[in-house]
Amino acid sequence: MLALMSTGLLVACNTEKPAPVKATPASNYTVANIEIINPVNYVREQEPLYFSFYDLGLALDDEKTKHLVTQEDGKILPSQIIDTDNDSKPDTLLVSTDLASAKTHNLKIISDAGIKAPVLKKQTQAEISIKEGGQWNGKVYENFTNFKNVQNFTPPPQYTDHSTFIRYEGPGVESDKVAYRVYLDWRNGFDIFGKKTNDMVLQNIGQKNYGDYHQDAPWGQDILEVGKTLGAGGYGFWNGKSVDLVSDVKTWNATIVENGALYSDFNIKYNEWKINGHSFDVSSDLSMNAGSRLVHTRLKITGHNQASSKIDPRAQLTKDLPNISIGVVKHPNTKLLLGNDEISGSAWTYAASWGKQSLSGPDSYLGMAVIFRKGDRQKQTEDAGSYVSIMDTGGGDLDYYFVAVWDQEKNAIKTEAEFKAYLDREIEKLTKAPRVKIESSLSAAAKAKPVDAESALAWSKGLADSELARKTLNYHSNGWDEYRKRATNFEYDVVGMQINALQELNKIAPDSRYTDALFSVPGSYITPEGKINGYNPDLFSIDRTKPGEMIILLEQRTKEKKYRIAADFLRANLKRHPRTSEGAFWHRITYPNQLWLDGVYMGIPFLTQYAAAYETGATQHKSFEEAVHEFVIARDHLREPKTGLYFHAWDESKKAEWADKTNGRAPQYWSRGMGWYAMALVDVLDYLPASETKLRKTLIDIANEIAPDVLRYQDAATGTWWQITDRPGDIGNYRESTASAMFTYFLAKAVNKGYLPDSYRAATLKSYQGLINEFASVHADGRISMNGQCLVAGLGFGRDGSYDYYMTEPITSNDAKGNTPFILAGLEVYKLLKK
Repeated sequence: MLALMSTGLLVACNTEKPAPVKATPASNYTVANIEIINPVNYVREQEPLYFSFYDLGLALDDEKTKHLVTQEDGKILPSQIIDTDNDSKPDTLLVSTDLASAKTHNLKIISDAGIKAPVLKKQTQAEISIKEGGQWNGKVYENFTNFKNVQNFTPPPQYTDHSTFIRYEGPGVESDKVAYRVYLDWRNGFDIFGKKTNDMVLQNIGQKNYGDYHQDAPWGQDILEVGKTLGAGGYGFWNGKSVDLVSDVKTWNATIVENGALYSDFNIKYNEWKINGHSFDVSSDLSMNAGSRLVHTRLKITGHNQASSKIDPRAQLTKDLPNISIGVVKHPNTKLLLGNDEISGSAWTYAASWGKQSLSGPDSYLGMAVIFRKGDRQKQTEDAGSYVSIMDTGGGDLDYYFVAVWDQEKNAIKTEAEFKAYLDREIEKLTKAPRVKIESSLSAAAKAKPVDAESALAWSKGLADSELARKTLNYHSNGWDEYRKRATNFEYDVVGMQINALQELNKIAPDSRYTDALFSVPGSYITPEGKINGYNPDLFSIDRTKPGEMIILLEQRTKEKKYRIAADFLRANLKRHPRTSEGAFWHRITYPNQLWLDGVYMGIPFLTQYAAAYETGATQHKSFEEAVHEFVIARDHLREPKTGLYFHAWDESKKAEWADKTNGRAPQYWSRGMGWYAMALVDVLDYLPASETKLRKTLIDIANEIAPDVLRYQDAATGTWWQITDRPGDIGNYRESTASAMFTYFLAKAVNKGYLPDSYRAATLKSYQGLINEFASVHADGRISMNGQCLVAGLGFGRDGSYDYYMTEPITSNDAKGNTPFILAGLEVYKLLKK
């Protein structure tokens, strides 16, 4: 972990429990400075911005969290402290503000008990209200005196539908736009209260006459007939023919988690839901923000009394519960509207209905939709009562939105075209989230001094140790892949790259945890017979070759036959791997005729390492030639002489949707693509012996060609690189950390090895300082994070290679594709500064 010293320096230590950060009094203390960029060319009104205490460098029990104030240009912005994980402990600061079109906003968060925050108009509400003063007569509650709102409620055993005990039959949540309720009984119905006012209305609904909300009133009315369907956005299980609702449940429990001016949330727990031959506990959080019609629905499902298993519980749950189905009621004479499906898996889309389906009258229009990530949906279908989106269970975690619009609202959406335009705008806002950079005072203090050798090592060790504590060891062969939301496979990044970074770190800062990880993660995939679990040779994925480098290392350290068998198998599979006419490896069987820059890094270091370790003579030389030839083919087809930059990929057939029909190239310079190629150059040179003079010269010449071209596009202000290399400052583009780390590693290692002259030293140190300044953060528990990472980017299957596509992929933290070059860059800078 990293211990923070009073000097602002970082020092490495081996303890897994870092020293707590000394608290600072909550009086006019600057907690963080935050840069927010709106990546779209329109105003985002009342945009909700969530800043976790963790990212602000604050512990949950820090006194400063009680007095947080957010300012922009000296003006106090509306904000609310909220609990996002339903544990009764506030953990996040929510700020609601307008974001100007394609503009940058600079916020300052302070903690000052002396500032009185302005009173906000209530724009959201959540409640559950029950009768008191009466008695039960069978399943009906009679002779009550009044309703009372409660924070938490579990219905008694006799409670069922139409027991007239819970006001409007369950918990409700609303914004200034619309209100919703969920029946807290076997129906699990999701219903809508259409509103004609922007004021809060739930507190008055059903107070006088139990069912009066079915009649038109000045505030609005109940506008949806739900029946035994998914209603306005509910959930259940697709049994192959229809949806089974969450009905067969032992008990229900409802909790009002938040009831604030800007954000309200209630939680329903379904205990022992019996479905598909198993029993599950389901937790569902439904929240709304001021100014929005959307309900954010977060499901967390766990197996009830799940039998012990060798595989991760989330993987087991996905087998036991292969889907969660969501959707909306299918009324007669309604039209199904589907959002764009030609998008990446992480982009948001929708399934919606539109038509005269409102209870407010035969000519009243109502639109409803569920909004979800494209990659989460298995299939779109329907049954007798609902339009159904069948979703992956995701190991028990699914989040989506549902929404309704009514033609009698204020500023109402009245036509199908307006409804579709509204939905398209909402999914674009979800897909292109604001670009957020948080610089907490805690992080700023850690970066106060210029980088030296020891601090570079400490940053590398700090991220490695933080990730060991977070998730690195979870990627064993029976584990769970957190970002891919599936059972683990023999993946390039989490099984190969990040474990390699630990082995390199161990050479400088020995720690048994680093060497143990080699056995517990990549080693776990190799059976006693030498077979590789989680590896499909017929997929011909060049990515899945990458972990083979760790298998060679295991064989060299242990001399165990099983590792050699596995390494031999991977090499043999490369020999039958499909190739272009010039001999470049296809990226995968589903990407025919395609050479991606990514693939050069994924396959060629293994090929070279294997040849150096196990081959001799002419066979070895041929493998070395094959490896270097891959770099040459990539350069010939992907390098643009005018810029010196490399396009992301090339399709020899020119048939891919993204390929230029004259040269087969993808249209954009993706910085990480070139970063993969640059890292591969210096890594392959590690295994080419000095006797291979000609081959080494080819790669070193390419390195000397790439270095000035890369630096020509380095951001002058920060020393980092942009997501799309040659379009700095364009709408949506952002400084991207994984590519910045890769280029830094390439430069530092090339200088250290003598491939580049020492004149590159200053530029290398500038890029590393920028990497730390822009993307590293320190938390109150002593752990660090690497931020600003493009989670993934590829081509095909809805990914058209356009500039806009690269702006839609999620930006995340602490992913192995960024952690690895961050750690390796720090090690090379450590060596450089030790010279």
